Amino acid sequence: MRTRAPLLFLLAFAFAAADRLVAVPGAMPGVSASKTGVLVVTGGHGFEKEPFFQVFKDNTDITFQAVEHPNAHAVLTPEAAAGYDVVVLYDMWQPISPEAKKNFTAVLRAGKGLVATHHSLVGYQDWDEYRRIIGGRYYERDAVVDGRLWKASTYKHDERMRIRVADPAHPVTRGVGDFEIVDEVYGGFEVLPDSKPLLTTDHPGNTPTLGWWRTYGPARVVFLQLGHDHQAFENPNYRRLLANAIRWAGGRD
Repeated sequence: MRTRAPLLFLLAFAFAAADRLVAVPGAMPGVSASKTGVLVVTGGHGFEKEPFFQVFKDNTDITFQAVEHPNAHAVLTPEAAAGYDVVVLYDMWQPISPEAKKNFTAVLRAGKGLVATHHSLVGYQDWDEYRRIIGGRYYERDAVVDGRLWKASTYKHDERMRIRVADPAHPVTRGVGDFEIVDEVYGGFEVLPDSKPLLTTDHPGNTPTLGWWRTYGPARVVFLQLGHDHQAFENPNYRRLLANAIRWAGGRD
């Protein structure tokens, strides 16, 4: 009788922790032989949840689970990564512990893919390795990086943008031609020189390159700036790009 109470307590704690860590909006998580398992990370910035998650629900090539900060780092670990193939970042989070940094990079060095989107470019302003992982950074404030002064980046909502496919031969842009979209523009952000352009724009308020691919160790990484609200989520070109990016990052192309 003396051992039963602690055992029940531990079981209750484990179930409570699991429920707190991951919220699944209508899809089954996990790696599948036929479908790409996706972990969608949100938090730190408001967004239109229903149309956003509908994009993933409509993608019949994936299964997905979603997690919101501050709980995301608990599943961005090598152990938890057995349950997914690709991480999709749609977060704008800042605090990250040394342990979480180590786990994040370990997940990628184990070969999991990464698709960073929209305001995730603003995340982890004080973690320089993050900009090297995703290939760029939106600067919330003036900063000197590698001896260069970067002025604070800019944004503006509801702008019509002309998007040009810079690399039509890449699997991420397969089936996508030049198009127009109403979305949020980002100006004055950094794109690292070794990021390979996929999408560009001539909008004067936006940095010219707004989509690219790169690698981080064995991990395939894609950044797509698009995706502020339903005007983007419902655009078939955005949907195709995101689906292609997940497929490619997951090693299926």
